[in-house]
Amino acid sequence: MAVPIESVGIVGAGTMGSGIATAVAAHGRAVLLFDQSEAQVEAAIDAAASFLARQVEKGRMTRAEADAARNRVRPAASLADLAPADLVIEAVFEDFDLKARLFETLSSRLPRETLVATNTSCLRVDDLAAHVTGPERFLGLHFFSPAAVNPVVEVVQGRATDPAIVERAQAFCRTIGKRPIRCQDSYGFAINRFFCPYTNEAVRLLDEGSADAATIDRAAEAAFGVAMGPFAVQNIIKPRINLHAIQNLAPLGAFYAPAAGLVAQGETDRPWAIVGEAPPVEAVPPHLVDRLRGAVFIAVLELLDEAVATAADIDDGARLALRFARPPCALMDELGAARVAALVQPLLARHDRPAPGTLTEVGKLLA
Repeated sequence: MAVPIESVGIVGAGTMGSGIATAVAAHGRAVLLFDQSEAQVEAAIDAAASFLARQVEKGRMTRAEADAARNRVRPAASLADLAPADLVIEAVFEDFDLKARLFETLSSRLPRETLVATNTSCLRVDDLAAHVTGPERFLGLHFFSPAAVNPVVEVVQGRATDPAIVERAQAFCRTIGKRPIRCQDSYGFAINRFFCPYTNEAVRLLDEGSADAATIDRAAEAAFGVAMGPFAVQNIIKPRINLHAIQNLAPLGAFYAPAAGLVAQGETDRPWAIVGEAPPVEAVPPHLVDRLRGAVFIAVLELLDEAVATAADIDDGARLALRFARPPCALMDELGAARVAALVQPLLARHDRPAPGTLTEVGKLLA
C-alpha cells in the first residue's frame, strides 16, 4: 500500500497556491506555504480563512473544523523549510524559465523521497523534469480554478516519473476530495487540450463576423449544455491567461494557433464585451454549434490517438471541471461516426490536418 501523503509544501501564494492550500488543509493535511513575499503569504492565509468562514456560514463545516483547517496552514520562511513535507507543489507564474530555476534550487534542498509536483496548466512536465534532481519523483498536479472547490486535478506522468509515484499522487487527490484525471505528458494535457480550441474557435467565429459574443456563448450552451459560454468563461480566467495557454499549444500546428482577435484581446487583457440579447437555444444558427463541436471533437480525437487520457477521464474532466453537461466523448458516441466526421472535416481541411485515427472508433468510445 502506498504511503499516504500527510503534509504538503506549496511554493507560490497567489490565487492558485492559496486555493490549493485551502483544499489540502480542509481535508486534514498540514500545509507549509512559501512565497518570496511575506505579505503575499499572509494574504493567502487570510483568503483561506475567509473561504473556511463562508463554509461555516453555509453549513458545510463546523466552526471547530474551520479553525482546525486554518491552523494547519503555516508560513515557511525559506524553501529549505519545506523539507519536512511529503509533497511539494510549485504554483508560481506560468513562465518556463522561472519554474526551471525554482526546481533547480528547490529539488536540491528536499529529501529524495519527497514528491515534487508542478501545477502548470500548459508547460511540458518532461521539459521541467530536466531541471529536477530526482526526476522519477516529479509529476504534474494541475488543479483547476478555483482550486479550493473545483473537483478536478490532472495527474500528469512524465517519461521519467515512477508509476508508483503517480499512484501515490492519485490516492492523495482522492483524500482531499478531488477527482484525479490521469494523463500522459502532452501539450495542454487532457482538458486544456480541448478547452483552448473551444475558446479559440469561438473567437474565430467572432473575428469572421459570424455572430456576436452573446450569440456564440448561447451556441456553446446548445452545443455542450454549458451554463457559461466561452467568452464569459474567458472573462473569469482572464483573456491574457487564456491566450498564454493557447500559445503554448503552438507546436501542435495551425489548428491550435490563436485567433487574431484572441491575440489582441489577450495582449490588452480587457474583458470581452458580451452585449445584447442572445437568441433562445433552439434558435441559435446551427453552423455556430457545428463549428464549436468540430473544434472540440478534433482535439479530443487527437488526445485519444495519442493515448494522453481515456475517454471516460476526458468526459469526467469536461463534466466536473468545465461543467459540460454533454461531454465530448459521450456526445460523439451519441451523434455517430458519420455525423462527427461531417463536423470535423471542414476544420481539418481548413488547417490542412489529417483525420484522427480514432474517428473510426466513434460510436464506441466509451464502450
